[in-house]
Amino acid sequence: MTQQKPLRVGMVGYAFMGAAHSHAWRTAPRFFDLPLAPQLTAVAGRNEEGVRAAAAKYGWESVETDWRALIERDDIDLIDICTPGNTHADIAIAALEAGKHVLCEKPLANSVEEAEKMTLVAQAAAARGVLSMCGFSYRRTPALALAKRMVDEGRLGDIRHVRAQYLQDWLSDADAPLTWRLDKSKSGSGSLGDIGAHSIDAAQWITGQNITGVSALMETFVKERPVGGDFVGLGGHGGPDGPKGPVTVDDAALFTARFSGKNDGGTGPVGIFEATRFALGRKNAMRLELNGTKGSVAFDFEDMNSLQFYDASLEPDAGFRKIMVTEPSHPYTGNWWPTGHGLGYEHGFTHQVVDLVNAIGAGEQPSPSFADALQVQKVLAAVETSAAQYSRWQNV
Repeated sequence: MTQQKPLRVGMVGYAFMGAAHSHAWRTAPRFFDLPLAPQLTAVAGRNEEGVRAAAAKYGWESVETDWRALIERDDIDLIDICTPGNTHADIAIAALEAGKHVLCEKPLANSVEEAEKMTLVAQAAAARGVLSMCGFSYRRTPALALAKRMVDEGRLGDIRHVRAQYLQDWLSDADAPLTWRLDKSKSGSGSLGDIGAHSIDAAQWITGQNITGVSALMETFVKERPVGGDFVGLGGHGGPDGPKGPVTVDDAALFTARFSGKNDGGTGPVGIFEATRFALGRKNAMRLELNGTKGSVAFDFEDMNSLQFYDASLEPDAGFRKIMVTEPSHPYTGNWWPTGHGLGYEHGFTHQVVDLVNAIGAGEQPSPSFADALQVQKVLAAVETSAAQYSRWQNV
């Protein structure tokens, strides 16, 4: 048996996304046949004690305390960026120019200008065989991938409506501590970029159409939060009596949208989007519904192994039927467990690694590209501009 060529990975950042990506790099080659063998070669983080603990916990072979040192290493083929958005552009551009493939978490950057620079560098690098991808992992949820297949096959007909919600509640406590996700200089935006970006990407990807204009409303419900406290998961509790700092991002973002339509000149669908981290009782309700001329699909990540499908060719009163997306014929699921044994959040990241490694092995552009992520960034910017102008219509 011929030994596979290794794909030596260097990851920057080791917190929430770092843990998910580490799991994916370890797991993907154990369940999927890949053209290259991923190796967890090195992880970088500024806190030496923290990064060494993460390396030992997640299985990385070595550590660096400066991402630049990681890029300079000859034993690294790919840089995986799991850091706050304000660092994405510098790391990705340096890595691509050094000849390293790049996987960059979403959103691509904190501004359109940064995303445009990253895209130009990525396109130049691709001409040299150096590839890049943005990590919109929900594309790899089997149920959403099935919805994409059904739209491409014409089973929904022409899409008329897109409804997207991303509802969480981890910031509902007004005394949850001030983290980097609440600092615009680091995160770029709040619920809009953190979770709304996923909805935007999924909607554009599944329909095959871009958002061309928006009218938006954004709100920050809690203007300041404790600067310290007990951190649990993404949030925690800071206590009401300690020092506080300003929240500089949105807590909720809502917007209506128009889509580009197909190339036949027809009118594109209309959409409505909502993203919030203040929806009490909703833990990770990433929801998407499409209504077409022949049928509808509806998805909720809190029931991630199923897809609701309405086929208008059946009896009108048949209603939606539930498809359990765990069959070998469904996207990705044939490499996992027997029918009915569902998958979880982490599997999307594993599928992301699978698609990326297959693309690198074939020398093909992985998806979503930086150009795809730039389109999402333009929508995010248009939403912010519209909201700042009392919901005035803003073209993308």
